[in-house]
Amino acid sequence: MKSTSANFKIRDYIPCKHNIVILLIFLLFICPTVKHWFFHHNLAWLYLLLFSFLVSYLGVPVVKRIASWRNIVDNPDDRKVHKTPTALLGGVAVYVAFASTIIYTNSYSLELKGVAIGATIIFITGLIDDIVTLRARVKILVQIIAVSIVIYYGVVADFLPNTWWGHFFEIAITFLWMLGITNSLNFFDGMDGLATGLTIICSVFLSILAIKTMQPYLVVLSVALAGSCFGFFPYNLRYKKPAAIFLGDAGSTFMGFMLAGMVLMGGWGGKDPIKAYAMPILIMGIFIFDMVYTTTSRIASHKIVNIREWLEFTGKDHLHHRLTALGLSAKQTVFFIYFLTASLGMSALVLKNGSIIDALLLLFQAVTIYLIIVILMLRGKKGERRDRRKEDQIE
Repeated sequence: MKSTSANFKIRDYIPCKHNIVILLIFLLFICPTVKHWFFHHNLAWLYLLLFSFLVSYLGVPVVKRIASWRNIVDNPDDRKVHKTPTALLGGVAVYVAFASTIIYTNSYSLELKGVAIGATIIFITGLIDDIVTLRARVKILVQIIAVSIVIYYGVVADFLPNTWWGHFFEIAITFLWMLGITNSLNFFDGMDGLATGLTIICSVFLSILAIKTMQPYLVVLSVALAGSCFGFFPYNLRYKKPAAIFLGDAGSTFMGFMLAGMVLMGGWGGKDPIKAYAMPILIMGIFIFDMVYTTTSRIASHKIVNIREWLEFTGKDHLHHRLTALGLSAKQTVFFIYFLTASLGMSALVLKNGSIIDALLLLFQAVTIYLIIVILMLRGKKGERRDRRKEDQIE
């Protein structure tokens, strides 16, 4: 990236009147008396949500100006939706807000430490990739190292018999889960507000489940992630305006890694293994489905043959691309996916206290939703082919 230090002006970093008010609220908010009031009234989750929101909201204008100054921008091309160069580094504000919240609350556990270290490695790698593009093999190697650290600290899928082959497959599934969700959320970062909104929705549902299952560390993590994304959201999805700033790979991969890690950290269903894995799978269903569908489709059509090609492939064959091919606008597509994710999340909440019959009905509902998505994606694929034929005829 080219540096344009001649355009740097200190006054560009002075907050506007609106942000000065927000800054004063933040300074008031970090007073020990205010914090004590929230915690004393069992509103710690609300305090964490607001704290992370304020840090992120105040941080975005700063990183946006830094990105513009250093020319760290995402330029439009044929496969991208935006029409003008847009600042990256939004993920820096999200990460700083999240990390600040965790440090400020002094909430630690061995598993949290492992996920935090791995997520930080993912964030730094994504940040470097936003500035100077990294090769796919480098990124996948770093992701494997990050997941290995998570496993070393005891965060692993745990549902198979206590045998050598059980441990082997649990580790393999952990790698697939962490790598799949991390990259799936990155792939969803193709429309304004899509990846951020999905992270907020998933984090909110995970936080509710964490509260219901009395898992305080996961409450802190999920609420802090939701609040950090909330602070970035107004800049990334604006009314009748394009996004002012993008997450960049630093933000999207970090958020995906954290969501995947939180799912593995949790004990969601107590002694019921079906609930334990069905609830988070329902919440993260959109990511799982899109990743499985697009990967299977690409392999079947011989578009990819290895992991490197999988990471580098940039076709318009994800769910949001299919929906726009059907005629939906970008914002309509984004909110459609929001509602799909929220409906699956609500199913997970009901499943928490449901009977076996309720669980079966909700799982059937989820399968029905997935089938509807398949039909939509297939129709979107046909629409994409039709548009391509029209373009060829015009040429």
